[in-house]
Amino acid sequence: MKSELRRFLRGFRYAASGIWAALRAERNLRFHLCAAVYVLLFSRFYSFSRAEYALLFLCIGGVMSLELANSAVERAVDRPDAAHWAAAGLAKDMAAGAVLVFSLAAAAVGLVLFWQPAVLAGIPGWLADHPLALALLAVSLPCAVCFVLQPKKKG
Repeated sequence: MKSELRRFLRGFRYAASGIWAALRAERNLRFHLCAAVYVLLFSRFYSFSRAEYALLFLCIGGVMSLELANSAVERAVDRPDAAHWAAAGLAKDMAAGAVLVFSLAAAAVGLVLFWQPAVLAGIPGWLADHPLALALLAVSLPCAVCFVLQPKKKG
């Protein structure tokens, strides 16, 4: 029984290791992570229902999961032999296409949820009234850009 539990918990450790490796190596995953953080921060300006928040979390989780799957496919079919070159390239393109399709759908969901002109118009005023929040936003944006654009790490 104890060894079954250890094996089960070890699976979570392997999953976390894979996520960490992908964050270190994959620029697109870092971009989507930063976008998710800003989406969730700015969602506080809205009166979203629990269902709308659930939809946001599903979209964020879906995009991030597909980015991880795309990275896994890219690693699995990297440098194939001559007989499998075309199939490997097509597999990579299809996995990237899956990320693109879901990302576009998630962006459409975001547009539907966040396109509320009255709320959008109030955000600059709120930031002006809260200079610390404005300063944190101003500092976080270049940090996010550096995080996303950092060079690819090996391993």
